[in-house]
Amino acid sequence: MPNCQHKVMKVLSSIMASSSSHPALHGGEPSSRMELVLLLVSMVLALSCSTSASAIDGRNLTAGFVQVNLTESNFKVQRPYDMPENQRYSYDNATGVRTFLVYAGDKPFNNVTTTNPRTEVRLAGHDYSSGVWQFEGYGYVPTGTSGASVMQIHNEQGAAHATVLMLHVYNGALRYYSGEVVEDRIYDRWFRLNVVHDVGASTVAVYVDGRRKFGKSVVPSASYYFKFGVYMQHHDVSPLMESRWRNVTVYTTNSTASATCRRSWTSRWLLLLAIAFYWSVE
Repeated sequence: MPNCQHKVMKVLSSIMASSSSHPALHGGEPSSRMELVLLLVSMVLALSCSTSASAIDGRNLTAGFVQVNLTESNFKVQRPYDMPENQRYSYDNATGVRTFLVYAGDKPFNNVTTTNPRTEVRLAGHDYSSGVWQFEGYGYVPTGTSGASVMQIHNEQGAAHATVLMLHVYNGALRYYSGEVVEDRIYDRWFRLNVVHDVGASTVAVYVDGRRKFGKSVVPSASYYFKFGVYMQHHDVSPLMESRWRNVTVYTTNSTASATCRRSWTSRWLLLLAIAFYWSVE
């Protein structure tokens, strides 16, 4: 229960106790109106608590977030430097599906880096260094793809660590890097992926189909950005790696909206408190 709600409930309870000890205030009978007010407050509190619970259990993961405006110019494609983009990446305007392909023998995305081959989108124009940020998208990995990262939170250029999170696919399982299984049996189905990064708390959380599947504290860096697609890793690599994505969206917290919400709740509690006090002494 939020602190402001807890304090109001304590004050209301004190008023009820005080009014009960002064029968002259209400003709020697219990204040039924006070009990009604307390019942109303309890119902409001229950509603607010259930809203919070729905966000926690994944039914409303984006509640309290504001959607970031993304245009096609924000979707920067990285693919093997010697290949035309349309041979490794496609976007279907009719379905909104982005398809990423990379072969184990492909070259890197430029002729300077020594990193492994990839075909990925780097979400440009929305690097972040504070707040809570959320990636949401519907992904699909066909049978046979293995040894590839399909989503990552990347640190700024030149950081001590390249990433704070990578989700790899190995033989049908989605894993945190090459370690803990996040979701088994990922092949041949559309899944909803939500990744929440709390910069201030230095934590990441991964939700699959609305259910929390993984959470971890991470090493902080100066700034971050999201990537998704296929990026070859270092073991259990298939000759061809593929992923498909649609409805990719980015959200962040909005301090102005949160402050407005807090002011709204405070006004409601003060009004209820005033009514309760008036009824208790009438």
